[in-house]
Amino acid sequence: MPATPATPTVHLRQAYAKGVTTLTIDRPDKRNAITGAMYTALAEAFEAADADAAVHVIVLTGGPTLFTAGNDLADFLDRPPTTEEAPGYRFMQALSGCRKPVVAAVCGPAIGIGTTLLLHCDLVYVAADARLSTPFVPLGLVAEFASSLLMPLRLGHAQAAEWLLQARTFSGTEAAAQGLANAALPAADVLPTAQAAAARLAALPPGALQDTKALMRRPTQAAVREALLAEAVLFAQRLQSAEAKAAFGAFLSKG
Repeated sequence: MPATPATPTVHLRQAYAKGVTTLTIDRPDKRNAITGAMYTALAEAFEAADADAAVHVIVLTGGPTLFTAGNDLADFLDRPPTTEEAPGYRFMQALSGCRKPVVAAVCGPAIGIGTTLLLHCDLVYVAADARLSTPFVPLGLVAEFASSLLMPLRLGHAQAAEWLLQARTFSGTEAAAQGLANAALPAADVLPTAQAAAARLAALPPGALQDTKALMRRPTQAAVREALLAEAVLFAQRLQSAEAKAAFGAFLSKG
């Protein structure tokens, strides 16, 4: 049977219908900023869905106006990810290693990991006016979630440098045009389109679906694992740097 829905305290809603589990990040008062507890809940939800024979496809969304503002900075700085056991790293492993197709539905802001996680989803539908960004360098940090590997492979070096080095915010329309998303749509159409795509996938033979996904991911599988670890080590080191401390201090002093 599908996994039991997460408790409200971790701000993750789950729903199941006809082979599709939908995971909704649900913390709108904090712009869906993700805490360590939320990363753990997401990781557990992906692990459970991946192990559940009744689940054929996973949909990940943040609701009709938000995807996620990225890490909850107060929680993040209070419990920095210094080891491979960190909740955020567990979530990265759960999503990047998921055997079943993952469909993302993105509206509103998708900041930091809200953008990089899309590289590990199989189908991505975004609102045309969604705002995506990877602001790691301005915070004195480095790219994460194997984006230093996958963005250049997916987009080409020049475009990846514009998004990762310059940290330029870009729209859902541009994300689709550059190949980060399958389609950019009116916000009201994003989740229905993602759910319809998931339903079509769920109607297909699940073994063939998973084997095909595995073959598609096989050429970069080892490199992704290596990039995840290399980024995590440097990310943890950068958190202790004077640059990062100054950047976070300036950011937090604004609000």
